Amino acid sequence: MKKETKTYRPNVAAIILSSKYPLVCELFIASRTDIKNAWQFPQGGIDKSESPKEALFRELKEEIGTDKIDIVAEYPEWISYDFPSQVVKKMYPYDGQIQKYFLVRLQEQSEINIHTKEPEFDAYKFVQMEDLFNHVTYFKRPVYRQVLEYFRRKGYL
Repeated sequence: MKKETKTYRPNVAAIILSSKYPLVCELFIASRTDIKNAWQFPQGGIDKSESPKEALFRELKEEIGTDKIDIVAEYPEWISYDFPSQVVKKMYPYDGQIQKYFLVRLQEQSEINIHTKEPEFDAYKFVQMEDLFNHVTYFKRPVYRQVLEYFRRKGYL
């Protein structure tokens, strides 16, 4: 029997600009511990009792060790994508994610620490926007392009 409707996990994602922004536009990406060479923006699920902004701050603290950020802008819509086949089993019962994107700037006193209680990343770096797609995992690229183009058109990037 074929599944009629898809189930999407509510999620937030952070496009993190370095504290040098707006003088320098560098984007934070990190390499996942569970998928080799899968670089991405930090993201995570939204708990039932949370707003997207509350989830954003919690997820950043859990994933990169700091929530010392300033929100620069918010993407106006929710964006969904389907997981590739090798990820679907791991994320059961979800077929993909529906995400709220935030463009944020690290505060100058922020200290990134990916060696958190339950590490999701084993490396991170800041890259120029034109170099981003040489690093990020393939199935995230269409959504990243859409969101980054919106922030570029609005004058943030």
